[in-house]
Amino acid sequence: MIALTLDRIAEITQTAIGGSARPDAIVDGPVVIDSRQVAPGALFVALSGERADGHDFARSAVDSGAAAVLASRPVDAPHLLVDGGDEEVVAALARLARHVAGELGDPARAGATAEVIGVTGSSGKTTTKDLIAQVVERMGPTVAPAGSFNNEIGHPLTVLRADTGTKHLVLEVAARGIGHIAHLCRVAPPRIGVVLNVGSAHMGEFGGREAIAKAKGELVEALPKASEHHGRGGVAVLNADDPLVRAMSSRTAARVVLYGTAEDAQVRATDIVMQDDGAPAFTLHLRGRRVTVRLGLVGAHQVSNALAAAAVADELGMDIEDIAAALGAATPVSRWRMEVTEHDGVTLVNDAYNANPESMRAALTTLGSLARDRRAIAVLAHMAELGEDGDAEHEKVGEFAAEIGVAHLVVVGEPAEGIAVGAERFADRWNGESIRVPDAEAAAEAVRERMRTGDVVIVKGSRVAALERVIDLITKGDDQ
Repeated sequence: MIALTLDRIAEITQTAIGGSARPDAIVDGPVVIDSRQVAPGALFVALSGERADGHDFARSAVDSGAAAVLASRPVDAPHLLVDGGDEEVVAALARLARHVAGELGDPARAGATAEVIGVTGSSGKTTTKDLIAQVVERMGPTVAPAGSFNNEIGHPLTVLRADTGTKHLVLEVAARGIGHIAHLCRVAPPRIGVVLNVGSAHMGEFGGREAIAKAKGELVEALPKASEHHGRGGVAVLNADDPLVRAMSSRTAARVVLYGTAEDAQVRATDIVMQDDGAPAFTLHLRGRRVTVRLGLVGAHQVSNALAAAAVADELGMDIEDIAAALGAATPVSRWRMEVTEHDGVTLVNDAYNANPESMRAALTTLGSLARDRRAIAVLAHMAELGEDGDAEHEKVGEFAAEIGVAHLVVVGEPAEGIAVGAERFADRWNGESIRVPDAEAAAEAVRERMRTGDVVIVKGSRVAALERVIDLITKGDDQ
């Protein structure tokens, strides 16, 4: 973080200095919510979680080197006190991040040349954010969140990792309601905004795709005009293959760049083929030039993610050849997203972080591509927050699993029952087997009993299903 004194932080965050805190003490370390991550000069943010209260760790955080604690009640340590509870702590955190983001964006400040890039969409946000970060870091120091730090807490924490040497700040922004993305964009105003897709994730909360599109479009509405932002202008990078995303071009004053397979996309892919390892290759078209890109990331859906990253890198001045090389060298960064491993001759794909109808279909398509003439085994849990369409969407997933010829379909938990129902509807022309199990342990046991050398196994479900342990249980047994 940019070095600041406690009295300056108190002014920015609208807090009061308390305990043994010295106004001239310097905070120049990380801002953290986990006392185990404290380093010298850190600011420890005390939140009252479901499992633990951060205030109980205030003293140990300072003993470990923290300069102070941001707290909602007095603690036995140097602290900055908010007037209120956790909500006010989070608001103070946002104010601090907004200040730091403003300093990074001030061209009069030495070294402050950071480009702020926001990424949103119903699926693929984390993978695309990771791709963009890996590509643009070749042009300078880059800060991006670990995993899915994309809410009102994780977002400012990521911003506060930046300092005057940061050149690119790549931020993932998510929404569970109207106004959420707009708020995050006020914390760290982006110059470049990327919208990937509008799908069915959180359909139950939003009520329909149009409402989801309204929320996602808040990102492009927050971009500066094409002629503003120190002369560089805002840029909206939109998926030309998604009609609801393409339509967002009318909601922004920024310059629009389309990417996709559509003929009018400025950043375009043609000649898409799947390699033997399940990763795609394609021809990238950009500014009248073309180059072959061979990705190391598994799944046909990675082409669209790669095009979004290419569009951002191009806007930042990267040459097409360098973009292709960087995309080809990119590897999975965040856990449980198309992680491919081999075990006793079996290919295991851990895609258990989250799921919605679109990402389920993409995962099963990838399974079919990887398996080819091998047996495919799918371990699937339910997709949360789909609302009244939930039953029908689960059955469609089951139908698609049968259609691609899954040999064994392991359905985990009662909420996922519709997946088995959908697959079994094709019993007269599907030679596969559906197995219903209650939890991850039973799913792993079912797979271990059935898998054999050469099989391909994929695991996917919504976060609440917690299927990430299945792969470990398959490979290491029940002694986890």
